Amino acid sequence: MSTDNGRPAAPVTSTSIVVLALARQIEAELSAVLAPLDLTVARLGLLGHIAGVPGASFSELARMSGITVQSVHGAVKSLAAAGLVRDRTARAGSASTIEITARGARLLEAAQRAVDEVDARMFGPDADPGRRRIGDAVRAAAAGRSAS
Repeated sequence: MSTDNGRPAAPVTSTSIVVLALARQIEAELSAVLAPLDLTVARLGLLGHIAGVPGASFSELARMSGITVQSVHGAVKSLAAAGLVRDRTARAGSASTIEITARGARLLEAAQRAVDEVDARMFGPDADPGRRRIGDAVRAAAAGRSAS
């Protein structure tokens, strides 16, 4: 099939591929706004999990983040060195109690404002109508209801 200009029409693309391409665009946008805060999307996610689930273990954080326990240990060590989290019971052989610090909470608030900017730009009132519908559908799915 051809278009009016003689070029072949774009192939019908799977929903999975379209969503993956959009996710990559979103991640690039988020990476750009988080970089000045010295955060990556992954570090923001881990910091958010620590704030949202006080006292979570390394294993719980690994499950929530979809990474290995060893990776969580390294990331938490880095966050602790930056003063963003602390481990209240860091003793050999004891369970850890990882929590966000006041500095980490302030950074998380700043990161949320940056994420809100990306959400508004990509899915807000001034965004492409198709993207607005995608944003509505994603929020509805996350809330466990169907989009209207």
